[in-house]
Amino acid sequence: MKKLHILVLAAALIIGAGVSTQFINSQTLAVPAYTTTAPQVRYIDVNPLSVVSNPYQYLNKYIRIRAKFDKFSTLGLDYKPALRPHEKYISFMIQRPDITNHNIPLSEFKMFLTKEVAEKHIDLDSGDEILFTGKVFSTALGDPWMDVDSFVVTKKVKNETQK
Repeated sequence: MKKLHILVLAAALIIGAGVSTQFINSQTLAVPAYTTTAPQVRYIDVNPLSVVSNPYQYLNKYIRIRAKFDKFSTLGLDYKPALRPHEKYISFMIQRPDITNHNIPLSEFKMFLTKEVAEKHIDLDSGDEILFTGKVFSTALGDPWMDVDSFVVTKKVKNETQK
């Protein structure tokens, strides 16, 4: 008699588990496997000196910077802790915003641009105003390292001086 009760109880548990598994599976299938809208990225407007003075605060943040272009460079390329290979990327420098009587690059800030985008802006001159956005992906060597995803020239210096 006890064996019969144990068998009936075991059968009820097995049937209950099977029903709940089917219920869970049916609920899982009702959820879409993907979303149709891209996540919105919010950029923070920052001063480049703020990022350099406290790079850890901006790590993995999306930022927007308005600055004066200095030059394209190979600074920081192929450095293993924050690898951006020279075959695909070029870095660029901006001028220090706190120095106005000389053109001094802000070399502590490593910004990387794909070569495809950089080739479209090969005619940039030192002092041209730019607006760029991107993500600070590393703080290797205590410096901010940024992947640039948008790069726009807002003002050309030579065009104004020639007029």
